Amino acid sequence: MAGTSAHSRDADERRISVLVIDDHRTFAELLIQALSREDDITSVGWAGTVADGTAQALDLRPDVIVLDYHLPDGTGLAAAERIFKAAPATRIVMLTGAAPREAMEQAAGLGICAFLPKDGSLSTVLDAIRHSRHGAFFVHPSLLVQTAPTSAPVTGPVPMLTPREHEVLRLMSTGADVRTSANKLGMSTNTCRGHVKSILAKLGAHSQLEAVASATRLGLLSGRHG
Repeated sequence: MAGTSAHSRDADERRISVLVIDDHRTFAELLIQALSREDDITSVGWAGTVADGTAQALDLRPDVIVLDYHLPDGTGLAAAERIFKAAPATRIVMLTGAAPREAMEQAAGLGICAFLPKDGSLSTVLDAIRHSRHGAFFVHPSLLVQTAPTSAPVTGPVPMLTPREHEVLRLMSTGADVRTSANKLGMSTNTCRGHVKSILAKLGAHSQLEAVASATRLGLLSGRHG
């Protein structure tokens, strides 16, 4: 029995502990139930406000927090900022129905690992929980489309990207950082960084997130151009 108990403790220690912060109780309960069915993930709690969520995060110290962007007493960004100040190693996956580009930029700056649609697939959330890591920021393409001014028609010529720049751009759209993109494409980080700078210049963007949003609006990621 002692051996079985030790094995059980080891298995629990290997599981990814997750705290859910979301004021929609039904959604939170369904997500927690889904997490409990995964062999490598365990739910450690639920909170519905910034205040309660921050307190539980600092008390429970979960590996990952699934955090709603809209909360009754503030935004998820406010909660994330408080949590990171006390527990900078925490990984945060943010869910939202819609968010302005500025919120995504702020999320990336804070160190949030992923920004996902709340009505998206469970598999996407689980994948983000399992693979979230500091230094990488993944925004789901459906949210990126919302950040671009799609109501305005595309005028003028669409920027021409080289085949290599298209490859780098597609990896950027998955949240890959320069080092990851360089490794996947078999190039040096300096070369990849040069491609990123070129992409930003051609798209008139000031950040990778802005570049991906512009590329999505222009159809460079859908295959309509290039």
